[in-house]
Amino acid sequence: MSETHPRGLSRRLLGPGGPLERAFPGYEDREGQLAMADAVERALHDNRTLLCEAGTGTGKTLAYLVPAILSGRKVIISTATKALEEQIFTKDLPLVHEHLGLEIEAALGKGLGNYLCLRRYNELRAGAASTADPSIRRSLPLLEAWVRETETGDVAELPTLPEGDPLWREVCSSSETRIGAGCEYHAECFVTKMRRDMEQARVVVVNHALFFADLAVKIAAEKRGYAVAGALPPYDAVIFDEAHELEHVATDFFGVRVSGARIESMLRDADRAFIAAGLGDRLLARGEATKLSSVVHSAADAFFDQLAKLAGPTADRVTLAPDVWAGDLLATYHALDSTLDALASYADLHGKQEAIKLAGQRAGQLRDDLARIVDPGKNQVTWVEVRSRSVAVGASPIDLGSLFRDRVFERVGAVVLTSATLTGGGGFKYLRSRMGLEASGTVPVDELTVLSPFDYARTTLLYTPRDLPEVADAAFTEHAAARAAELIAITGGGAFVLCTSNRSMRAIAAALRGKTPLPPLVQGDAPKLMLLRRFRADRNAVLVATMSFWEGVDVPGEALRLVIIDRIPFAVPSDPVVAARSAALEAAGLNPFIAYSVPEAAITLKQGFGRLIRSRSDRGIVAILDRRIRTRGYGTTLLAGLPPAQRTDRLSDVEAFWMEILAERIPRP
Repeated sequence: MSETHPRGLSRRLLGPGGPLERAFPGYEDREGQLAMADAVERALHDNRTLLCEAGTGTGKTLAYLVPAILSGRKVIISTATKALEEQIFTKDLPLVHEHLGLEIEAALGKGLGNYLCLRRYNELRAGAASTADPSIRRSLPLLEAWVRETETGDVAELPTLPEGDPLWREVCSSSETRIGAGCEYHAECFVTKMRRDMEQARVVVVNHALFFADLAVKIAAEKRGYAVAGALPPYDAVIFDEAHELEHVATDFFGVRVSGARIESMLRDADRAFIAAGLGDRLLARGEATKLSSVVHSAADAFFDQLAKLAGPTADRVTLAPDVWAGDLLATYHALDSTLDALASYADLHGKQEAIKLAGQRAGQLRDDLARIVDPGKNQVTWVEVRSRSVAVGASPIDLGSLFRDRVFERVGAVVLTSATLTGGGGFKYLRSRMGLEASGTVPVDELTVLSPFDYARTTLLYTPRDLPEVADAAFTEHAAARAAELIAITGGGAFVLCTSNRSMRAIAAALRGKTPLPPLVQGDAPKLMLLRRFRADRNAVLVATMSFWEGVDVPGEALRLVIIDRIPFAVPSDPVVAARSAALEAAGLNPFIAYSVPEAAITLKQGFGRLIRSRSDRGIVAILDRRIRTRGYGTTLLAGLPPAQRTDRLSDVEAFWMEILAERIPRP
C-alpha cells in the first residue's frame, strides 16, 4: 500500500484557493462538499462506517473520489447503474487527474453480461446458417464488424445494436457460461482483461450488481468449504454511491430465480456444444444428446405451465405458500429435476470438451436452485412471476441486515454509504435498521447530512392539490390526467409525468394525447436513452414514465421545468418480498407501514422530486397529485423529507409562480 497523504489534504484541494478554484472561473467552493470530504477521509483512515446524505448539488462525487485516491488504499467505488459508473470513470476521474494533479490507477468493472464471450460468439458463427432466429442472422454482420475493432468487448461500445437484441444474449458472457482458464480463448478474453485491470488498479469503479454478485459467489463458495477468486480483487474499502439502492440490489443477488428463458438458454448452448462434438443433430433431432435436450425442454414447459395456472391472470409476483408443492406441481418438478439430472450425467460422461462440461454444470446448478425454491430456508419467501414470454419462480431473502453487518461493515472496515436520499422520515434510523446497524456494536458509525446548496425556496414550487379524488377512486386517473394537462399548459411542456405503475402510465399517456404541445413520449415506446435525447432536444416535450425514470436521470436546464407525480410511491403491499418483510416487522412488534412502507416511500418521493432542480440556474414546479400527502398523518413525514420549496394547494398560485419565472427570463431594458 502506498503512503497515505496528510489528513485535510482533500479539503485543501477542493476548497478556497485550491486548484479547482484556479482552474474554473467563477468556481464556488461548497462547505457541504468539504465537510463530506473530511468525513470520508476519516472513515477511510480510521476504518469507520459513514452514512452521508448529500443533497443534490453538493458535489458528492468529488467529495469521496479525492479522499479515496489520496488514501493510498484499494478502494471499490460502487454505484447504482452502469451509466453512473461510466460517468465517474470517463468524466470525474479525468477531471481529478487534470485539475488536481493526482495520479490515478483506476479500472472500470461491469457485470459479465456486458462483455462479449469469444467462445460463444465463435460457436454461434459456426452454426449461424442453421439458427432458427432470423433476427440473429440479420444482426450478426453488425456484431462481426465490431468484434474486429473492439478492445474491450463492452457492448456499451456498440450503440448500433438495438437494446434487447436477441443476438447479445447468445454471445455475452455470464457466470453460467464462463469456463475460465480452461477456455481456448482465455488469453484474449475480454472478461479476463477487465479483471486483470481491476487487480492492478488502486481505485475500481463498479456497480452494485457486480459488487453483490461477487459477494454472493464468495459466500456460496465458503459454505461449500472452498475459496474462489470471485469477480472483484481483494480491497480495503468500499464507497457505495446511490446507497439507497443497496437492499433492492442485494435482494436479487442473494435470492434465486429460475425461469423458462434461463432453461432455454442453457439448452441452446448445450445443443451447440453437443452438435459441435458430433453428439447430435438439432435440425433432424437425431442423436441421444439433442433428444435429451428435447426431453428437458418438454419437462420445463410442463413445470412452468403448472406454475402459471397457480399464479392466475396477473403480471405481478405471487407468493407461493409452502404447501403448494404437492399434486401435479410436485410431479412436474420431480420430472424436471430428473431430466436435468440426466442431462448433467450425460454431459459428465461425454464431457471431453469444456463447453459440454459447462452444460452439465449449468444443469446441475439449475437443479440446486430449484431445490432451494422448493425447500427454502427460514429467511426466504418464494414466489412465481408470469410474463408474456416467460414464467419464473424464485426465492428472495426477507432480512439482509445480518448479511450487510457481518459480510460488509465488519469485514471490510472502511465503508461509506452516500446518496442524495438516505433518510426516510426520522434521520438515518430506517437505513440503519435495513443495514443491520441499529445496534452495530463493533461497527463504529458516523452520520452526516449535507444540505443541498440550491435555493429551493426561490426556485421551486411544490403543488399538492386537495381537490382531486382519492387515489382508490375509479375516477382518480381521469382527473389526474386532466390536472396534468392544465399544469403542462401553464409551463408549455418540459414535463416529466412520473407514475407508480404501468397501468397508470398508459392511462395518463392516452388521456394526454392531443392535449400537450407535442405528442407525449412514453416509456417503452423507445429505449430509455433515445427517449431522453428526444426530450432534451424538443425543449417542450412531455415524457410519461414509471419507476426507471424516478432516479438516475439528469436533465438540467429549461428542457425540464415541471415534474408531476401521480401517487405517493408506496411499495405494492401484495408483493411477496414486501409482504414478507412487513410480516417480519409485525412479528417483532413494529408497525410495518410506519417502520417500512412510509420511509421507503419518502426516499423514492425525494428521488422523484430530485429530477427537477439539477443546477443553480434551474427553476420549476413539482406537483404531487395524491391528496393523501395533505390529508393523512404520514403526509407530514413525507413532506418534511422534501426540499424546502414554496408550497401551495392552489392552481392559481402555480400560474402566478410560473409568470414570475417567465418575467425573470425577460431581459430588462
